[in-house]
Amino acid sequence: MAMGRTMSVEEAREVFTRYAESGHSDVSMMAPDVVFRVMATGQEFRTPAGVLGMLNWFYHGAFEARADTKNMLVGEGVVAIEADFIGRHTGEFAGVPATGKEINVPFTVWYALRDGQIVEGRIYWETPAFLAQVGALPSGDEVT
Repeated sequence: MAMGRTMSVEEAREVFTRYAESGHSDVSMMAPDVVFRVMATGQEFRTPAGVLGMLNWFYHGAFEARADTKNMLVGEGVVAIEADFIGRHTGEFAGVPATGKEINVPFTVWYALRDGQIVEGRIYWETPAFLAQVGALPSGDEVT
């Protein structure tokens, strides 16, 4: 990932707001070498097309869902969101076939921004909450 100019708080807020208002589908706000990482699994999705494919699969393949942002923190070159992932489990995810069950899973994403674009996203998604909500926790396991 090439180094560039760190964005001011105002610039970071403006770029992220446009990205969020696009439904996270406007890849023009992503750097060519953007990478999104799923922190629990180590999976990486690179390039704007790769990230968009992952987001489309997540929001409209494995699930039919939306993100309901609860909190947003904006700093120089960084945006963090805390949100609820609300919808229905419609496709295989985390080894669990589609259940059709309604879910409401908390998640957080930290975004790094430089030169007017998103260069990185680090996704923290509460898989244990998902597993509990779709009845897929092994017997005796509890989510604490």
